[in-house]
Amino acid sequence: MKFNKLIPELSVSDIEKSLWFYADVLGFKIEYRRKEAGFAFISYKGSQLMIEQVNGKWETGPLEKPFGRGINFQIETDEIDLLVNGLKSHELEIKMMPKENWYRKGNELVGNREFLVMDPDGYLLRFAEDLGYKPVQK
Repeated sequence: MKFNKLIPELSVSDIEKSLWFYADVLGFKIEYRRKEAGFAFISYKGSQLMIEQVNGKWETGPLEKPFGRGINFQIETDEIDLLVNGLKSHELEIKMMPKENWYRKGNELVGNREFLVMDPDGYLLRFAEDLGYKPVQK
């Protein structure tokens, strides 16, 4: 396994609940765990995350939910409908249902079909399917 150059590590309140959400509901792969440390390294189609039970080592201040205020993690996928259906089957809230968004990049627009969901601790995940490029309308 090759490690990405940047791998976010998320502090979580309940490692087992987080692993259930990421692995069982969303389909992340548990690459490895250190149960004694409440730690797991997980991946999804080339995206990598580390999750670790809150332990007093890494916090820069008091943690209160939602933990992920001010950040969202964009995760590339080609399975938007499968993910949404899995979340619905577990009766989990979807913060933003799938929609098409186009973002300007120079003289082009980059398209994504994307949705938002919060993990059990409030980290905002944005799953995005590539829709390609089109010219900016003048």
